[in-house]
Amino acid sequence: MAGRRSLGRRFGWLWGAYAVSTAGTWLAFDAFALLAVLVLDAGPTQVSLLAAVGPAVGAAVSVPLGPWVEVRRKRPVMIATDLVRCAVLLSIPVAFALGRLGFVQLLLVSVAVAAADITFSAAAGAFLKDLVPRRDLLVANGRFEATNWTASMVGPPLGGAAIGLLGPVTTVVGNAVSYLLSAFGLRAMGGEEKHPVRPGPARPGPGQATCSTAGAASWPTRRCARSSSTRSSRTP
Repeated sequence: MAGRRSLGRRFGWLWGAYAVSTAGTWLAFDAFALLAVLVLDAGPTQVSLLAAVGPAVGAAVSVPLGPWVEVRRKRPVMIATDLVRCAVLLSIPVAFALGRLGFVQLLLVSVAVAAADITFSAAAGAFLKDLVPRRDLLVANGRFEATNWTASMVGPPLGGAAIGLLGPVTTVVGNAVSYLLSAFGLRAMGGEEKHPVRPGPARPGPGQATCSTAGAASWPTRRCARSSSTRSSRTP
């Protein structure tokens, strides 16, 4: 069966790291909003800002990181973003314990996590293309998608139960730990990763295309723009 065949030990570590961090993310799906309401007595406007502004600003911040990610090895980038997400999330329970947690901190953490999420996804997509043969990309992507959908269904109810039983910062701590475990899993993969080739300074001539493989989607896309046309095309 194509869907059950092994894709190698290194893919298993990558898949496991993704599964752990995704489970933590969905476990803490409503954590920030609940912290804002239950701990900070935030109103509807502040909760809406937390839900919208953080991810939007995080996406904008991650845009200039695309070219930087493209010319670097992807696994160290993924490990670094996992550690960044772990660190900024752990600042919330620390501030809560000290009685210093504020709305601005929640907003800044939301921005940092969103930017790291997008950077991680761009690096992960390019890394997966180099990790498995092209003929296995569909199977690999299917396993990641199945993991994500399972976590999205199971995580929020379990997170709500954990908040009810253990307090509002519990799922934030769980999410932070999941990123730390993801970083350990990526580190345990081993193996060599070749250095990306830096693009040359040459400009494309008429009818030639310039392409970039670093995208903001979960899996890599190739963007090509012809100088003689305003149309663009994408191929996996």
